This record gives sequence, C-alpha cells and structure tokens, in this order.
Amino acid sequence: MTFKHAISWFEIPAVDISRAQKFYETIFDIEMIPMDMEDTKMRLFPVEDMMTGIGGALCEVPDMLTPSADKGTLIYLNGGDDLDQVLAKVETAGGTIHTPKMQISPEYGFMGLFIDTEGSRIGLHSMA
Repeated sequence: MTFKHAISWFEIPAVDISRAQKFYETIFDIEMIPMDMEDTKMRLFPVEDMMTGIGGALCEVPDMLTPSADKGTLIYLNGGDDLDQVLAKVETAGGTIHTPKMQISPEYGFMGLFIDTEGSRIGLHSMA
C-alpha cells in the first residue's frame, strides 16, 4: 500500500478549547471553525479544501485525549514561508518554545517545537 498522504486528519488535545483556540489563532493569524458535537468540542484548522485537503482540529473530549509535552505522537504543522514568524508569537500567546528553529538539511528545510497552552508538544516545519 502506498499513501497519497500519510496523514488524513489530526486532533490536538485541548483541556480548555477557548484558550487553545485563542493560542492557535494568535500564532498562525487564522480563524478556526467551531464544530461541536454532543460530548466533543472541536475547532477546525482552516484548509483550502475541506473535502480533499489534510485537516485537523483542536479537540476537547473529556477522558479521551490528554495533552503531553513528552509522550505520544508528534505532529508537525505547516510553519508557512518561515517558521520563525510563528515561533515568535508562541510565548506571548501563552506557550513555550521547546526546540528553537533548526535546519534539518538543505533539502528538507527547518523544524522547531513548541508546547501549547494545553501542554502538548507540537512541531513546525518550513523550507526557510
């Protein structure tokens, strides 16, 4: 089996969905899309095409998702043209820098890690 994309959807745990939403909207300069269900509060990351694009959301689901700064899967969000622009907003938005921007290689670009307001470790990737 070969995947077109290895990821089709992701969920980032939130203890306080409003706090998490404000954090991600601030660092990425976006407006998240609310989608709440019976026992789940979600805030979707905006993507160009919700049906064919790779999307994800912040999710407040009691007893199902637990933020972690050092365990579990590590996802990398798109850092745009230069992930320094996103990392520069992390601390003022309430998060912390875990790993400053560093080069992976000339052909694979750069990465950095932060801890969000909920305690989750999240990666960023950009080519510059």
